[in-house]
Amino acid sequence: MFIGLNLTSEYTVPEEVKDAGFQICADELGSVVEGRDVKKLKIHGGVEGIASKLSTSVNSGIPTSEQLLSKRKEIYGINKFAESPAKGFLTFVWEALQDMTLMILGICAFVSLVVGIVMEGWPKGAHDGLGIVASILLVVFVTATSDYRQSLQFKDLDREKKKITVQVTRDGCRQKISIYDLLPGDIVHLSIGDQVPADGLFLSGFSVVINESSLTGESEPVNANSHNPFLLSGTKVQDGSCKMLVTTVGMRTQWGKLMATLSEGGDDETPLQVKLNGVATIIGKIGLFFALVTFAVLVQGLFSRKLEEGSQWTWSGDEAMEILEFFAVAVTIVVVAVPEGLPLAVTLSLAFAMKKMMNDKALVRHLAACETMGSATTICSDKTGTLTTNHMTVVKACICGKIKDVGSAKEAYDLGSEIPDSALKILLQSIFNNTGGEVVKNKDNKNEILGTPTETALLEFGLRLGGDFQAERQASNIVKVEPFNSTKKRMGVILELPEGGFRAHCKGASEIILAACDKVIDSKGEVVLLEKEYAHVLVNTIEKFANEALRTLCLGYMEIETEFSAESPIPSNGYTCIGIVGIKDPVRPGVRESVAICRSAGITVRMVTGDNINTAKAIARECGILTENGLAIEGPEFREKSEEELHEIIPKIQVMARSSPLDKHTLVKHLRTTFEEVVAVTGDGTNDAPALHEADIGLAMGIAGTEVAKESADVIILDDNFSTIATVGKWGRSVYINIQKFVQFQLTVNVVALIVNFSSACLTGNAPLTAVQLLWVNMIMDTLGALALATEPPTDDLMKRMPVGRKGNFITNVMWRNILGQSLYQFLIIWYLQTRGKVSFQLNGPDSDLILNTLIFNSFVFCQVFNEISSREMEKINVFQGILQNYVFVAVLSCTCVFQIIIIEFLGAFASTSPLSLQQWFVSVILGFLGMPVAAALKMIPVGSK
Repeated sequence: MFIGLNLTSEYTVPEEVKDAGFQICADELGSVVEGRDVKKLKIHGGVEGIASKLSTSVNSGIPTSEQLLSKRKEIYGINKFAESPAKGFLTFVWEALQDMTLMILGICAFVSLVVGIVMEGWPKGAHDGLGIVASILLVVFVTATSDYRQSLQFKDLDREKKKITVQVTRDGCRQKISIYDLLPGDIVHLSIGDQVPADGLFLSGFSVVINESSLTGESEPVNANSHNPFLLSGTKVQDGSCKMLVTTVGMRTQWGKLMATLSEGGDDETPLQVKLNGVATIIGKIGLFFALVTFAVLVQGLFSRKLEEGSQWTWSGDEAMEILEFFAVAVTIVVVAVPEGLPLAVTLSLAFAMKKMMNDKALVRHLAACETMGSATTICSDKTGTLTTNHMTVVKACICGKIKDVGSAKEAYDLGSEIPDSALKILLQSIFNNTGGEVVKNKDNKNEILGTPTETALLEFGLRLGGDFQAERQASNIVKVEPFNSTKKRMGVILELPEGGFRAHCKGASEIILAACDKVIDSKGEVVLLEKEYAHVLVNTIEKFANEALRTLCLGYMEIETEFSAESPIPSNGYTCIGIVGIKDPVRPGVRESVAICRSAGITVRMVTGDNINTAKAIARECGILTENGLAIEGPEFREKSEEELHEIIPKIQVMARSSPLDKHTLVKHLRTTFEEVVAVTGDGTNDAPALHEADIGLAMGIAGTEVAKESADVIILDDNFSTIATVGKWGRSVYINIQKFVQFQLTVNVVALIVNFSSACLTGNAPLTAVQLLWVNMIMDTLGALALATEPPTDDLMKRMPVGRKGNFITNVMWRNILGQSLYQFLIIWYLQTRGKVSFQLNGPDSDLILNTLIFNSFVFCQVFNEISSREMEKINVFQGILQNYVFVAVLSCTCVFQIIIIEFLGAFASTSPLSLQQWFVSVILGFLGMPVAAALKMIPVGSK
């Protein structure tokens, strides 16, 4: 009963809005669109009324003077979402301090300080405690610095991900601008595959279907038209094209409000991180066992000594400190054993690879994509823009029975002068009206062709024929448009003619359109029946064009005698064939070489395209994809195969032509589930989204053509180039191999440190490596080791080995050989120094134990330094190749050596070390260096690759 009262309600414009030259405020605009309030829209005069109140023109857009743009921004805001503030360095320091083992060591340090100061006074009694504190702070500082730098790196990458442009009309000129520069009043041009960049209202368009699932969760698409003009930010154009009036931007949009309620989470752990965390947990448990046994053995040794002396009932402060040191050693064994550097190595390596891949035109949106690509066994690539340049030109045409080369302006003009005027007129009408593209005047008042590469090729052909786009568009009224999509493989349009009546135009895949034709325009320009003989000639022409690697399109038209309603479907047959055009899309330079590289790397490349099978085969041969034993198949035939037949033919398929997105999806799913392949898929639009977004495909690589492809993809190929895909594969393998190198290095240190301290505790009653020393070793192998080995750049040799696949062992036989062999060498060296060191170096006096332990510690560290160099290659003997080009590696090694000198020579009180003589330094370094020839000898021992 109260319906209609709102129609009489009046809206009061705020004064500041009026003063700025507008008649509606941002909140009122938001309530109209977000609430889909039809009544309120009518109150404001409909879409045209809103446009007027926003001081914009539906044809020319907003004026672009700086003063007017500033006023508009001031009143309506900008199209940016509020972001959570970046974490500062101190936050990362605090997070690093949360490590449980470091907290336990901190308690040990505090107790040590208190007991030491009480027993021995300041500063002598504080040395041990302060040494542990300094080591903890160093570990925390290095870890926090690494995490902080990584966060800055991800921020840069995130900034790159958000570089999205949209086409708008401003000051009567159509142009591309960043979505973040959009303002209320802007006229935005949207087409199939685009993401709606702000809230707005439908102005004009055809067959627009919007997917609102990102906002509403509803999978059912919504039609957008003059009756339902509301378009919401974050939704996607599933079909059709339109012009939109922007009404609300930024945090006032429904998408902005949704984002405000969500806390943006980081990337989930990658599969490799999960796997390595499992390894870390097992090693940690082993380390905990060894730590407990070591502590028990050390304490038991002290009790035994006390029993022998008969002083078990009297305890001194030194003995209490000794037990505390035993506990600190046990805790530090856990610190050393727990390879917390594993997840850090993965993250560092992936972050480094992501940054470098940006330079190679590949934007990684998810960390896991890097390592997945390294294991890829199959690449399912689309053709257009990936294998080819996506710069299309009409080079051949068959019109009125004449087959002509039309690649140049002169050749096209000659064709236009040779064919009858009536045929030329209908051809130009078809080209300029049945299109999703447009010819517009740019800022320099020159013609600019906008649209997909196929559309721009046809429009350019029409202009070369002497046609006038604007004149053709004004001569007739477009009643209905059915845009092209991958399923129908055709596009249709209905024109209302100035002399009365209607005409349908269609274009699309040649064999599909030709099959819908029963008439043809002959050499005299007259419409005649399409006889079988002439149809056969046209089919042969299509095949001839296709065999020359040309994409073919057929154009047709039909006169509609009766009235036509926009709700009626466009006829599917009964057309007159206007002609056939052959469009050249040259193969990209370097594609053949990249396909060969993939093949030598054990990666099968399969081409999936909507093209005619002859075109597809010709291009696949040119790219080196289709081989003698390979199979080329069409989508419809593929769909009819049984499960048994699919199981037999799928490994042989190298080319799939006339494919639908579902065909690509089916092929990928079979490869993943039946053949256990790791598949990388490329796609460039809305219709590829199902194949790209399927959860179990492995890796989705989107071509930077549409927002749908970008949103669905794990890796965005910014230059649409297959060579870039091969480069991503190389980087992926580099990530995998770098982490293997690091794990080999770390496990060697783990094994030696555990065995040395455990065996020494059991056999001698003391541990040669103190808590502070073990913390330093832990830093060398965890943070610094990860930094050095995880940032090794890829080599071409990586693409000469077979992929790991889904079930490959991460720790291979080669790694076990290197780990166990190197561990044995290091253990023997340290054990020899423990048992024969005093005699060999003639160490006597009260400081002999301290000097020997310093010598053992120094030799152990230099064993790790040289082992780090040996770990650069797991199978090759030459480990120095390219080492000077890796500045991070050289810097880490240099810092390790410099700081080791400082610890030994200047931090004796804190690190329980004693300055060494030149001879002792020389021996320590030589003992570490000898690990390199040992590593080289180990690499000559043949083991299986698994």
